[in-house]
Amino acid sequence: MTEAAAPDAPPPTQEHRFPCDQCGADYRFAPESGQLTCDHCGHTEEIAPPGPWEGGIRELDFQTALAQALPDQELEETRVLNCPNCGAQVEFDETLHARDCAFCATPVVTGTGTHRHIKPRGLLPFALDEGEARAAMTDWLGGLWFAPNGLQEYARKGRRMQGIYVPYWTFDADTTSDYAGQRGTVYYVTRTVTRNGKRETVRQAKVRWRSVTGTVTRFFDDVLVLASRSLPKRYTDALEPWDLSALEPYKPEYLAGFRAEAYQVSLEDGFSQARTLMDRVIARDVRFDIGGDRQRIHNVTTRVSSPTFKHVLLPVWLAAYRYRGETYRFVVNGRTGLVQGERPWSAWKIAFAVVLGLLLAGAVGYLVAMNQGAL
Repeated sequence: MTEAAAPDAPPPTQEHRFPCDQCGADYRFAPESGQLTCDHCGHTEEIAPPGPWEGGIRELDFQTALAQALPDQELEETRVLNCPNCGAQVEFDETLHARDCAFCATPVVTGTGTHRHIKPRGLLPFALDEGEARAAMTDWLGGLWFAPNGLQEYARKGRRMQGIYVPYWTFDADTTSDYAGQRGTVYYVTRTVTRNGKRETVRQAKVRWRSVTGTVTRFFDDVLVLASRSLPKRYTDALEPWDLSALEPYKPEYLAGFRAEAYQVSLEDGFSQARTLMDRVIARDVRFDIGGDRQRIHNVTTRVSSPTFKHVLLPVWLAAYRYRGETYRFVVNGRTGLVQGERPWSAWKIAFAVVLGLLLAGAVGYLVAMNQGAL
């Protein structure tokens, strides 16, 4: 991989602050209205649609990016907060000097580090506000029978949830896959067997295998790969599906009042993960192409052509609570309200359930014994 010459000057550091036209306070993006709203004076402003010169949600060439040859207008530099505990890198403003990490609740002091990265091309704006996200989280906690009551109450009345735009890569590619395998056809033979001293006729299934080769093609569109390492992947995967057809061209106004996490998974590593997802689909296509009743795949050779990508941001409401020395994290899909997170357990609730179960079992046993004695 060749290194491109360093540009004469880095792209300017991006600031996502938008002063109100009437009072000068900062606007925030309001999910309920889809507008910029000033909490100080109540003034609102529409977010202007992207102009034709902004290019919309355009795919970028993967090989060009690997060669570090993307034009400067596709790059930006942002100030980031680095958490020493979980490694999260989240944008922050110069006006902030200290805060807790939104991902793990660890107190951190902001530094002056910067992150030079590929600009986002699109995002899904938040559709739920903080109150709706908190209600979804507390309802989810309330449905967990063995969750500690104290944590439920703490989460209900605790500090505000953080609205975070989480980074993802999407990949497009044309694929052509040559395969070799076997097609199995099930047939039946009749056998006579002896069971319990009696002779019986049974049908036995067998498979006749035939070697096959072939080629399958597929165009992959928007293969989604998480570009963050700050949250367990099983949580973010469980927030899917995301309606990527509703992506909006990236405009920093959507970030007003929210935070954006810098990507930690490189473009090359992201594409490797995307290839794993593609290979699963290709294997399914191969089995379908082989046909028959059974299939065996011996080898598949895939050629990938014209891969493209884009960096997108997806909305997540995040809560991280430290309760009795433990950190509990909950994530809420900022579009659908789907909730995932650490499942807390209450030892005394479990013990109470065990004791109650034993008492009920004892009562049932006593009644059964009494009924048998009466007979």
